[in-house]
Amino acid sequence: MKLDGQTTRSIWLEPDGWSVGIFDQRRLPWALERLVLRTPGDAYDAIADMATRGAPLIGAVAAYGLALALREDPGVASLERAFAHLASARPTAVNLRWALERVRAAVVKQPTGERAALAYAEAARLCEEDVAANRAIGEAGLPLIREISARKGGEPVNILTHCNAGWLATVDWGTATAPIYLAHDEGIAVHIWVDETRPRNQGALTAFELAGHGVPHSLIVDNAGGLLMQQGRVDMVIVGTDRVTVNGDVCNKIGTYLKALAAQAHGVPFYVALPSSTYDPATPDGASVPIEERAADEIRFMTGPDDHGVAVRIGVTASPAVNPAFDITPAGLVTAYITQTGLVTDAKRLG
Repeated sequence: MKLDGQTTRSIWLEPDGWSVGIFDQRRLPWALERLVLRTPGDAYDAIADMATRGAPLIGAVAAYGLALALREDPGVASLERAFAHLASARPTAVNLRWALERVRAAVVKQPTGERAALAYAEAARLCEEDVAANRAIGEAGLPLIREISARKGGEPVNILTHCNAGWLATVDWGTATAPIYLAHDEGIAVHIWVDETRPRNQGALTAFELAGHGVPHSLIVDNAGGLLMQQGRVDMVIVGTDRVTVNGDVCNKIGTYLKALAAQAHGVPFYVALPSSTYDPATPDGASVPIEERAADEIRFMTGPDDHGVAVRIGVTASPAVNPAFDITPAGLVTAYITQTGLVTDAKRLG
């Protein structure tokens, strides 16, 4: 996508041909800073500390993290040690382990001296596939926006999003945003309601993206979505996901479930956009998904646009805080899944 007038992706190889570049999403949207990952520990820290976010991008960073490990030591013990460490960085997004398993399978039976190069090649292949999948998701979701636009006589199609499922969360295009970008580029009038998505405020990243692409949007507090639907000001909801289980339950950023309930109550279609890598055939339902609990201070403090990243306390007391990062939206609340192979209304067809 475009950033400062330049075409870019969210992950790349640096000029040295082996170290890995990403944007530091902890500093966005008020500062555009890049991180260089040179060790598997760097990749782990970027994932665990949320310098990099979004299930598909986490997978890509982990894949390159394994390549970095094999560059240091191509032995099987090094491979397995790095695999286990990277896999533990975040427990909920299924793309993380999926990407690691792909790279491991591509190298483990190969000659020791070839493993690092093969790992880099597999990580690059994974990234290219993600770009193609997201573009295909956009093509699959575009007719939904076209149909609403036609029904409204060309008036703006109001779409509500939650968290960041844009190009910053993938290698390019995004999942939930891909249909939006294609619709906008086609000349369809759209307006995006962007949930702020507390406590990490990933909605600010979505707004940053949309502003860079010239897509009309408004940032809203998380709890405004229900009112907007009640007032008839939301035509559709499109969210991404960190994992979809066998029965079609959707694990996504905390607050997604409430949006789905509000959408059902007000007859607003609720769509989930995902690549095949986010479907988890090993987990039967949402109740079986491990929900990541993050630090209480993410609720108690907010980080502002100070050059030093000063954290400001927003809680008035030292009360205990509980901070689940994800929730489960039951399959029955999903109108359809927007996938790289088309629109899927029956969760059994996801596999």
